[in-house]
Parts: sequence; structure tokens; C-alpha cells
Amino acid sequence: MMKINQIIREKRKELSLTQEQIAELLGVSTPAVNKWEKGSTYPDITLLPALARLLRIDMNTLMSFHEDLTDIEIENFVNEIDKVVQEQNYKTAFQMAIDKIHEYPTCDKLAYSAILYLDGALFLYSVPEQEQYREIFETFYQRLSVNEIPEIRDIAISMLISYARNRGEYAKAEELIRTLPFSTIDREEQLAILYQQQKKYTDAEIIWEHRIMKGVTDIQTALMNMLTMALYENRDTDADFFADMYEAIISRFSFPEWMRYNAHLQLAIERKDKDKSLSILSKMLPAMRKEWNPQDCKLYQKVKGTDATSFSSKVANSFCAELESNDEFAFMRGCTEFRELMVQMNN
Repeated sequence: MMKINQIIREKRKELSLTQEQIAELLGVSTPAVNKWEKGSTYPDITLLPALARLLRIDMNTLMSFHEDLTDIEIENFVNEIDKVVQEQNYKTAFQMAIDKIHEYPTCDKLAYSAILYLDGALFLYSVPEQEQYREIFETFYQRLSVNEIPEIRDIAISMLISYARNRGEYAKAEELIRTLPFSTIDREEQLAILYQQQKKYTDAEIIWEHRIMKGVTDIQTALMNMLTMALYENRDTDADFFADMYEAIISRFSFPEWMRYNAHLQLAIERKDKDKSLSILSKMLPAMRKEWNPQDCKLYQKVKGTDATSFSSKVANSFCAELESNDEFAFMRGCTEFRELMVQMNN
């Protein structure tokens, strides 16, 4: 959370004021303002009201009285806006989140968690007129891209990269990519090895299990991209190989059943193969409703509780809406099997 010295520095910069100007307007020395921003000294209490007015913020913000949301409070709030999306509508949840962020304007963890959730929910709940929301999200990501917390900063930058890439602003995307930090030291791996040496085997296993899940996810992403490029270049044999490999990896590492159909479905849709697409969907969509407990596999016995089943069910709802409205899937919609499958899923 931001401290008073950080607030003074950031608000001053936002207003394009120099330390000299602040000092002159408050009747103090420039070194005094410099020390305030470094956190080595603090403004005299009699100067606080004038300083707040000068920075165009209230006293609560200046003194950090409204930035003390705990991680659990933030988590509970995100769960609350998710409930509003499901039971009311996205627009209400969006405004609720923005109001909360305005209430705690210097709590970047709140902004990060709420905006990241809302961005993901655009797809998950098939929200109409998404671009108006993304314009607002982008302004938050720009603010968060200079945050002092590495996780917040790096995710914000990665979202800005995605936005630029999707708009075809490739030079901007590359520039942002080059701002990401690079390190050859794998902190997570070093911790796991350290825990093993200390005989903290449970802690070490949690890390290694997480690494397996992340590794499989990375392989999924790589194979799907390789498949897509093979399709663009009309390398059908390679595309089939990548799809088969994708299915084998998902099955071998005990990921949710529905995921194994992803690659072959993409192939069938790209080829406008109606019978193949419907055959895959008839297995994939019901599988998205099935419960998945990673702890049932020996590879993930230390993994904490997951809401993967709830998430996949929401994805199924969104995907069904896309199937019924997106032109990409129009080649399937005229047949009885498709309509029956949609009725089955909607019920």
C-alpha cells in the first residue's frame, strides 16, 4: 500500500509540479519537500491541510486512511461483484467496482484485482459492447504498469501488450514487451530446492505440483499456436499432429476432460467439418459441466481447493452463446443435432 511520501510524489507528478514549486507555495525549503518524498521526514501537521489542497486530494487520501483494505477484504469484494454479475448484470457490477476504487483511490491491489476480474468477465459472461469497458480498463492498466509490486506491474504491462497487439499496434506491443524484467534466476525453483534440503517436503511438493500444472498449461498454449500457424500455412499433417499431441498431453496429465477436445475442435471448425464439429461438441460441452478435483490425481495431491468446475461451467455458458450467435459457427446451426445439443445444454 502507498505511504504518504509516495502519495505526495505521485500526486505532485500528476499535476506536473516540481518540488521547488511545492516548496514555494507552502513556504518551505525544497530539501524539505525532497525529504518528504523520500520518506525520511514528514510534513508538519499544520501544513497537511494546505498540502492536501495543493495536491487536490482530501486529508484521508493524503494520510492513507482509505487504503487499508486487507487481501481478504479485496478477495471478498471481488467475490461480491462476481455475484452481482451473475444475479443482476455486468453494468451494475462494473459501477460497483469503480465506486469502490474511488473510495480507496490509492489501494492499487483493489484496482488490480477488481479490474482484472471485470476484464476476464467480459468474455466469461459474453458482455455486449465490450470496447467501452476496455477503454476504461486500459487507463487502469497504464496506472498499474508503474506499480512497485512486481506482480501487479508485470500483469498490467502484459494486459497493455495484449490490448496493443489486438489493435494491430505491433511496434507499441514490442516496446512494452521489452520493458518486462528478465531474470535467469527462477525464484520458485530455488525455494523448492531450499525446502527439500530443510526437509519441508510439503512446502516443496506444493511448488513442484504448481510447476507441473503451469508447465502443462504452457505446453497447451505452445501447441495451439503451432497448430494455428500450421493451418495458416496449409500444413494439414502438422496441424493434425499438434492436435493429437495436445489431446495426449491433457489426458496424460489428468487435466479436465473437456480440455482434451480443444485442439481437434479448432481443426474441425477451421475446416468447416460439420459432422466432426458436432461429434466433438457432443462430448466436450457436457464434459464442461463435470466436476474436476485435481487432488484425485497423484500429481496434484497438495494443490489447494480450486473453482475449476465452476469456471468451466461458466465458459460452457459463454461458449454456447457464441455457438448460437457467432458467424464462425453458422455452418452447424441448420442441423437437428446442433439444435438438440443447445437445448440439452440450456436445460
